[in-house]
Amino acid sequence: MDRKVAFVYDDIFLKHETPQGHPESKERLLAIVNHLKKEGTWERLIHLKPRKANEEELSLVHDLNYIKKIRSSSSGYLDPDTYLCEHTYEVACYAVGAVLDAIDGVHNKEFDRAFCAVRPPGHHAEVDTAMGFCIFNNVSVGAAYAKKMGYKKIFIIDFDVHHGNGTQHIFEDDCSVFYFSSHQFPFYPGTGRELEIGKGAGEGCTYNVQLRAGAGTKEYLTVFQDILPQKIREVRPDLLLVSAGYDMHKDDPLSYINVTTEGVRSIIRSILNSSYAPKIFVLEGGYNLQVLAECVKITLEEMLA
Repeated sequence: MDRKVAFVYDDIFLKHETPQGHPESKERLLAIVNHLKKEGTWERLIHLKPRKANEEELSLVHDLNYIKKIRSSSSGYLDPDTYLCEHTYEVACYAVGAVLDAIDGVHNKEFDRAFCAVRPPGHHAEVDTAMGFCIFNNVSVGAAYAKKMGYKKIFIIDFDVHHGNGTQHIFEDDCSVFYFSSHQFPFYPGTGRELEIGKGAGEGCTYNVQLRAGAGTKEYLTVFQDILPQKIREVRPDLLLVSAGYDMHKDDPLSYINVTTEGVRSIIRSILNSSYAPKIFVLEGGYNLQVLAECVKITLEEMLA
C-alpha cells in the first residue's frame, strides 16, 4: 500500500509569466502535471492546494522593504536572469504558502511526505535580493516557520546543480538549521566552497560538496550514499526539507553534470532512507521538460514506496 504523500500544487503557479525562451517557464509545471497524469502517479497522491503566505510569514527571513518592493514592482527584469510580471508577487506568495502548508500537514500527521511543485523557485533569493529566477526563498521561509512551530533541528538538502547561496546565507549563523549542498563548482552563483561551513554560532552547520564539471552518477552516489547519511546521523533532525533541483541531470541544458535518470532515483532513495524524520521536497531547477517530468515522477514513486 502507498504511503501518504501530498502533492502541493495549484494552477496559480502558471500565472508567473516569463519572456519567450526563458528557461524558467510555466511549461515546466505543465510537463510535470501532464506526465504524472499520463503515468498514473497522479491518482496515488493526496492533492493539496496551497494557501497564500502573508507578509508576516515572508518576513521570517525576508526584509520588509524588499517584500514591499516586490509587491509594488511592475513587469521587468530584477537582475539579468530574474523576471517579474504583474502576477509574480502573488504567485511567489503561494509558492511559499505551499511549503508552509506541507509543514502544517506533516506536523499534524496528515501525511509524512510532501512534494511542492512550485514556481518561481527559491534557493538563490537572499534576505533582500531576488536572483537566479528566485523571488522569495521558499525553503528558508519554511525552515523559519518550522522553527516557530517547535521543530528543533531542521536539515536542508539541496541537490540543485547551482549552489543555494540564499539558503546558506540566511542560516549560516544558526545551528538549528543544517544546510547540505551538492553542486557544480566553479559555477553560478560562485558560492558554495567547501571551506564555507557557517559562521559564529552556526559554524559547522553548513556542508558544501563541490563537484567538477563532468561529474556523474558515481560521484553523486558517494555524496548521497556515504557522506549525507553520516551527516544526518550526526545532526539527528526532526524535519528534512529538500531543495529538489533536477538540473544535475546529464540532459539538462543549464549544467555540465552527468547524472543519469536512474542516478536521480538512487539519490532520492538515499535521501528517503537517511532519516525517519518527515520529508518535504520543494521544486527548484530542472530545465529539460521531458527529463524534469520523469525525474519528478521517479521522486514521487520513491516517496510513495
